[in-house]
Amino acid sequence: MPRGRSLAIDVGERRIGLAISDEEGVLATPLGVLERRGLAQDVARLATIAREQRAERLVVGLPRTLRGEIGPQARRVQRWAEQVAPALGLPLVYWDERFSTLEAAERLAHRRPRRRPPLDAAAAAVILQDYLDHTR
Repeated sequence: MPRGRSLAIDVGERRIGLAISDEEGVLATPLGVLERRGLAQDVARLATIAREQRAERLVVGLPRTLRGEIGPQARRVQRWAEQVAPALGLPLVYWDERFSTLEAAERLAHRRPRRRPPLDAAAAAVILQDYLDHTR
């Protein structure tokens, strides 16, 4: 079981959803959303967040195809993550993110609009929670 805080990222074309785990590696919480600004700016902002949150690993949602294969979108995410993780100084873990946005939307549908985290952050929390549950 991974101990220490994990920072999860749901990488989109325009936004990056973020979630963080607790120290024990049990519970994932949506953290927020970053608008993409370019690799250098994204890395700088993510480095600040990782440092502030005391993250010990980076969990990146990998958008596999419905058949579980690595398609063009997953390869783009891998190329991006392989540049970001070393810049943050964190070990990188990929986690299958299929259906994470759908699951996040379903979970958010039952919450009051004012208390809902952004969908991208909720999707990152779904990815992270699935990772935490499977590694325990």
